[in-house]
Amino acid sequence: MRRTVQFQAPPERDTDTGRPEPLRTEFPFELPRGYVDESGAVHRSGVMRLATARDELVPLRDDRVRENSAYLSVVLISRVVTRIGTVEDIHPGVIEDLFASDLAFLQDFYRRINAEGHTRAAVTCPSCDEEFAVDLAGGRLGES
Repeated sequence: MRRTVQFQAPPERDTDTGRPEPLRTEFPFELPRGYVDESGAVHRSGVMRLATARDELVPLRDDRVRENSAYLSVVLISRVVTRIGTVEDIHPGVIEDLFASDLAFLQDFYRRINAEGHTRAAVTCPSCDEEFAVDLAGGRLGES
């Protein structure tokens, strides 16, 4: 007789109500600099969804990735970002046109939501040494 045991991680709890939080699959973000489109408009707010196994496997077959492994993050990020401002057709060309600081932000954001399951980061105030959490998904600098 074969017995199967399934592990189920405890659901995250809402800090205010104590109830389990529903699974979030989309996470809003604010780019540090912003995407500048062809007309010169700057787009800063966007949405990234959780990655699937397919999202991580398909770029490996891309010729651009085979020629230059650094291009993997461009293709991967273009698959999971669903919107930047009013731009909804996100493709590798859009990600290539981001400022380097915005690409670095999206790479870290991807890692946080897919590996850690949240967008919060623990930080320490440089003035008073108090520790607190900030949500990397929201607001402009100085906001949490």
